Amino acid sequence: MTGLVTFGETMALFAARRTGPLRFARDFDLGLGGAESNVAIGVARLGHPACWIGRVGADEFGDLIRSTLAGEGVDVRAVPDLDAPTGLMIKGRRTADHIDVRYYRAGSAGSRLSPDDLDPALIRSARVLHVSAITPALSASARAAVHHAVAEAKSAGVPVSLDVNYRKALWTPQEAGAWLRDIIADVDILFATETEGSLITGPDTPGGPEELARALAALGPAHVLVKLGAAGALELSAGASRRAEPYRVTEVDPVGAGDGFAAGWLAGWLDGAAPERRLDMACAAGAFAVTSQGDWESLPRRDDLHLLTGRGDGVNR
Repeated sequence: MTGLVTFGETMALFAARRTGPLRFARDFDLGLGGAESNVAIGVARLGHPACWIGRVGADEFGDLIRSTLAGEGVDVRAVPDLDAPTGLMIKGRRTADHIDVRYYRAGSAGSRLSPDDLDPALIRSARVLHVSAITPALSASARAAVHHAVAEAKSAGVPVSLDVNYRKALWTPQEAGAWLRDIIADVDILFATETEGSLITGPDTPGGPEELARALAALGPAHVLVKLGAAGALELSAGASRRAEPYRVTEVDPVGAGDGFAAGWLAGWLDGAAPERRLDMACAAGAFAVTSQGDWESLPRRDDLHLLTGRGDGVNR
């Protein structure tokens, strides 16, 4: 049995080394990034089997994605596409406080994901299926893949986890909201910011985060996680809500914090941990994610979690 199964597009990532307009950048670090593969890495680092499914180009960037994920202990089911390239993501820091991310993914291998790329037996054997609302925005075939995977999971009694991960460059709030409202009844675990949650419930949902979480839970999910940024996070499960304060760290790169949060929570849930523990693991993993350049490189292993407790002098020797 596989702990977590997930799928989606992972892209090659070029990150500028200097701050300022990208046109002046001369040096870039090469890596990779993708919401679902970030979560798979995070769950694997925290000790649970994780599988990522996707399409990559038959190119050097596709090879980079396969080898890197495999090196992180992820079971990689990457379909090589001979007719489309691996998508590219370019990340720069326009100012010290503003990250500029550009995507070059139209017609990419990842956008050509389809139901035929998924192994139903693998999905049915998972302990949890994790998807994001990025994938259905990529293409009609990718959207069909998400619906196919969710249907397979539900028929086998496999819980479905969904991270809204709204991307305005891919679809409008109206398009995203309609799709989310269509699938929400089949979702068991939902991750969303307040803004993302309102795509589902509507902008006029009264009250604060807890009221939003209850409105979302009424639509189907047994566990609703509302990410509150600098205010921490809220979990609503079994009718009981819990708040967690964020860990205070020095932020280097904010991209990937939400994926780290989801990975930490799902790892805690796979542990069978108490609600307070899994929410704490989510906040810790999200905090670790922002402490270095890259979308996933700083995600923690088990032995790292104690480093945010504030004990010690910060020197390991």
